[in-house]
Amino acid sequence: MTESGTYLYAIARDTGAALPPGLTGLLGAPVRTITEAGLVAYAGTVPLEQFGEEGLKRNLEDLPWLEATARAHHQVVEAAAAVGPVAPVRLVTVYRDDEQIRRLLGERAEEFTDVLARVTGRREWGVKVYATAQRTPSGDVRTPGPSEQAGGRPGTAYLKRRRTDLHTREEAWRKAATRAERIDAALAEIAVARRYHRAQDPQLSGRDDWMVLNGAYLVDDDRGDEFAATVAALREPELEVQLTGPWAPYSFTISEPGAGGTA
Repeated sequence: MTESGTYLYAIARDTGAALPPGLTGLLGAPVRTITEAGLVAYAGTVPLEQFGEEGLKRNLEDLPWLEATARAHHQVVEAAAAVGPVAPVRLVTVYRDDEQIRRLLGERAEEFTDVLARVTGRREWGVKVYATAQRTPSGDVRTPGPSEQAGGRPGTAYLKRRRTDLHTREEAWRKAATRAERIDAALAEIAVARRYHRAQDPQLSGRDDWMVLNGAYLVDDDRGDEFAATVAALREPELEVQLTGPWAPYSFTISEPGAGGTA
């Protein structure tokens, strides 16, 4: 018999509200609730063959698997968020069983309650800012031509051109980063909190442009339209400003022990 664990999607207040009937999550498994201390955890059963420590070492390198897992996780979190404020937990957070999650809710009830109070009436918006990298026409590395090898100094002109290219790129990066800081400052005036994420892997973003800002902003629901309008007004010809959301507040809740394997 295949060993299984309990996958945790999100935590919310226990209001007695029901999830949509037939809601499923990872691998089509039904989503169930675990209650304790006035809180409810949204959870499901997953095979440890895929979601145990060894399985995750393999699967987290598999982009199609990771994308499918993230979509299923997000679907459950958004369904829970439609019922009321939620604290999403980190992707692939797995516990040994339901009882371990029940103990988690009881031991950290005050902490979770504070988190839920902070995100109530608020949603997360994502803002990414891209700037086109400065490159030589054929890429970063260019083979010296005959004129650059004249005079018995092969490669001298190439090295000078290489230094110039690097200087140009560094200056372009500084300018783009400064402009991204101005965008971030304007958005922070509207948001109640912000978080910075690492620049996205080009394999995931599908683009080679510089990502000079990858920010998450927690915004009151009644200021969401204002936030989106401000992002639109801040777009510039040489920068691409990408807005996503509103989402459940993934970046502003607690990452639980157990992510990346069974706790």
